[in-house]
Amino acid sequence: MVKRFLDMLHREITGLHQAAFLLAFFAVCSQVLALIRDRLLAAHFGASSTLDLYYSAFRIPDFLFATAASIVSMSVLVPFLLERMQKSDAAGKDFMDNIFSFFFLFMLVVGAVAFFLAPTLMRLLFPTFAKSPSQFSSLIALTRILLLSPIFLGFSNLVTSVTQVHRRFFIISLSPVLYNMGIIFGIIFLYPIFGLLGLGFGVAIGALLHFGIQIPFIVSKGMMPSLRIPKFSTISRVIYTSLPRTITVSSNELSELFLVSFASFLSAGSVSIFNFSFNLQSVPFNIIGVSYALAAFPTLAKFFNAGDHDSFVRQMITSSKHIIFWSIPVATMFIVLRAQIVRVILGSGQFNWNDTRLTAAALAIFTISLIAQNLITLFVRAFYSRGRTKTPLLMNVISGVIIVLSSYFLVHTFDHNAVFKNMIESVFKVSGVPGTVMLMLPLGFSIGVMFNLLLHWIGFSLEFPSYSRPVLRTLLEVTGVSVVMGYVAYLGLNIFDKVFNINRLVGIFSQGFFAGILGIIAGIILLRLLKNEELEEVWSTLHQKIWKATVIVPDASME
Repeated sequence: MVKRFLDMLHREITGLHQAAFLLAFFAVCSQVLALIRDRLLAAHFGASSTLDLYYSAFRIPDFLFATAASIVSMSVLVPFLLERMQKSDAAGKDFMDNIFSFFFLFMLVVGAVAFFLAPTLMRLLFPTFAKSPSQFSSLIALTRILLLSPIFLGFSNLVTSVTQVHRRFFIISLSPVLYNMGIIFGIIFLYPIFGLLGLGFGVAIGALLHFGIQIPFIVSKGMMPSLRIPKFSTISRVIYTSLPRTITVSSNELSELFLVSFASFLSAGSVSIFNFSFNLQSVPFNIIGVSYALAAFPTLAKFFNAGDHDSFVRQMITSSKHIIFWSIPVATMFIVLRAQIVRVILGSGQFNWNDTRLTAAALAIFTISLIAQNLITLFVRAFYSRGRTKTPLLMNVISGVIIVLSSYFLVHTFDHNAVFKNMIESVFKVSGVPGTVMLMLPLGFSIGVMFNLLLHWIGFSLEFPSYSRPVLRTLLEVTGVSVVMGYVAYLGLNIFDKVFNINRLVGIFSQGFFAGILGIIAGIILLRLLKNEELEEVWSTLHQKIWKATVIVPDASME
């Protein structure tokens, strides 16, 4: 059994759909653990100022991960590593040593600066918490513990570039699972001992596990990096390439930082509601968008480096069509079944009905932009595989500015325009619930993200005109089917409302589950009638034994 598991860890997966489904399977496992994590947090704290404190403590560490740690992102390193390893293993090892040594020294300095400046930075970002000395001291201590997370995750990103070049997707898939297990361990076992600081220790343990699972394979390949004096010629080229990407990710993180900081000025619990709903909508994003982008990236880089632009575009079309095939129906189900999803996952302990209604509304608004989030992830990988990091930079900076400005404008309009306020509350069924103004934050986010997709799509299509037509056809086809799915699921909710006792967990789960099944069946029937290509490809892939995929020995130049 142990040998079989180790064989799976070291097995190479080469097919796009096999790799994407494998990544998606483990993404589901990771997201289930993430939902358990959020349910535990909701049960312990509800949407409260204490939980607001916990989520706020992540902002500086998350920003460091998005900036400093993203310098060694696998999205940037994979093309460089492929180039070196095509020459020799020694050249690949030399490259990893240089990058690791630079990153270690860089994060040591940046982490130390952040540690000492934490009180000043958090006072600027969250002045509301600074008014309470006890809350503020807990916020600073928790922030400092969480600074370990970007360091470990940065190391993990670095070595993941080696793992991904060799297509060891089992290892890549297990990392986020272990990360969430560490956080859950902190909630269950460390919080009762250390309080909020125990939650921070759990996150640090999870980040260490995220990195540690990859070490055995890296060692077996002789690619475990070691400290040395970095070569400026190697580092400068990587930094030159990664800097636009770092600013790109930073712009996204800055916009989220703004939204969370803005939420802290609203009613107590707004930060928690924002994070709960954002985490829930991230489930399909991580399962669909990230899985296909990760699976497609090495192949995209390989085709482009080989000068095979036709295959490059075909890979993008296939990946985009399958992302659309999954994203729009899932988004539709999330919007229709939002209350059932939130109540089943988070509805326990201190998490009350008003919290449920507000989180469900925020989830629906976030989910509107799910297809955009997923496709942007693929577009960005496509640009990076070609060494084009400045284009996504400009697009994401523009998107970040739109998110910030539109959120501010929407909050102001919501507070001063009763007609607009009543319309939003009526559409999302939150009339009479306190704190509905926070819904303007996810709305601003979705507006900015959808505009970002438009920029990426136009930019890519201008260079590759053959891309848009087949993808748009799938988009229109799947959208039409999804509307019918949503309508059938909505009718199912009304039917099963009379069958099950929705005042109990089992009843509300059954109502949502069976209504969703009806919608899915209707969607599959329509897709079959339309002879949808993506449905047939998915059916064919699911009949293959992914875990028994043939191990393809890499070329000698890749070993």
